[in-house]
Amino acid sequence: MELTLQPKHVSSIDPGFVPASLWTRAYLALCQRTPGSAPLAIALSRADGTASIHRTHTLAPGAAHDALNRLHVERTVKFLLWARGGDKIQLSGTHAAHFAKLLTELYRPGGERAFDADFVRKLFDRLPTFTTCTESELPKESASHLPLGRNLDGCRIGFDLGGSDRKCAALIDGKVVFSEEVKWDPYFQKDPQYQYDGILDSLELAAKHLPRVDAIGGSSAGVYINNTVRAASLFRGITDPAVYETKVKPMFLDLAKRWPGVPFEVLNDGDVTALAASMSLNRNSVLGIAMGTSVAAGYVDAKGNLTNWLSELAFVPVDYRVNGPADEWSGDLGCGVQYFSQQGVGRLLPKAGIHLPLEMKLPEQLEELQKLMKAGDARARAVYDAIGIAFGYALAHFADFYRYECLLIMGRVTSGEGGSVIIDKARQVLKDEFPSLRIDLVVPEEKDKRHGQAIAAASLPKIAR
Repeated sequence: MELTLQPKHVSSIDPGFVPASLWTRAYLALCQRTPGSAPLAIALSRADGTASIHRTHTLAPGAAHDALNRLHVERTVKFLLWARGGDKIQLSGTHAAHFAKLLTELYRPGGERAFDADFVRKLFDRLPTFTTCTESELPKESASHLPLGRNLDGCRIGFDLGGSDRKCAALIDGKVVFSEEVKWDPYFQKDPQYQYDGILDSLELAAKHLPRVDAIGGSSAGVYINNTVRAASLFRGITDPAVYETKVKPMFLDLAKRWPGVPFEVLNDGDVTALAASMSLNRNSVLGIAMGTSVAAGYVDAKGNLTNWLSELAFVPVDYRVNGPADEWSGDLGCGVQYFSQQGVGRLLPKAGIHLPLEMKLPEQLEELQKLMKAGDARARAVYDAIGIAFGYALAHFADFYRYECLLIMGRVTSGEGGSVIIDKARQVLKDEFPSLRIDLVVPEEKDKRHGQAIAAASLPKIAR
């Protein structure tokens, strides 16, 4: 059995895209009209007490439904692991045992989702487990609220580390007195001294524009727990476990030592994106997404708090086609990074008939696309159309997992005229396909797109008085 979808918006250069949002809605509608279907609760928890529950439905196991069930449950769990995070996964429902067995097989070492399982291990020091429980045994939902941000007093440094550039800003009582952007290439460096020296250079340059340094806040792609690097694409070229353990994990702790006694905080860049939106708009229930070298995301809840959810939306599934593009890091198909980042741009360029030299790196490819768009090239517009269509459908899918009313979009991919096309297309998709969703898409000023995260990052630490 297959589900037949008829999207109202189809990209001319990427017509095979199967929106996860439409597919999931069609699947759940099928569950509603099919006897034997049952609710399924999926709980994720961690040793620190963090827990969340996602509720869905599944068809009854059996030959007629197994392929659909497998796709729905496996993709949903994958989304939850990267968006929320947890190593203990409990399933509750009539068919829970069937799906616990399926997931255990997929996430075993050597299994289809071994990469994701190892990522969980890196974050929480143990591989994920999949067990069943009764409804009453499900954990109570709880997410730590991080008391970070919204501090603008004193002399502060904020930095934002991307895959193609690093940004740094100096602020005095909330006013920017210096801002700098430097190109760099950290992705495949074998020696972490490259990243250390680059970050230190930016911090020292910003410090020269301040009478003193009261606090330092940083934004960077990846997962950071207590200022230690748990997993980050900026250091993906460092494959020696010993070097990673001794040089990468404590890098920001080591940098902080250069300013003894000065509060120093590093947070996922997506969280800082969401924080920037919440601060500037004076709104909560905000999802922030930065389209750059990868896809960074963060979430401010209805009470205005950052949570300790992972929000690594680069790796969540957004396209359910069987032959979708593969992420070069995880090898999985149809994940966000191949649609909403410089990697996504590089994938779409030849589809639009734009053929650039093979040796040209992704940041330069994006610059060429932006030049073509500014010149009115129809091929360039087709690339941005494709990104915007996929983004609109993805936003509806994200709404199944995040309660958000406002979306802030930032990052290099959204710079220039093409960024407006992305937003307009996404808005049209939401209007035509999901009229009941009320999501405000907010685009910051051009300078804020490029430097807003560094400025918001500066507000992370609280200065002790």
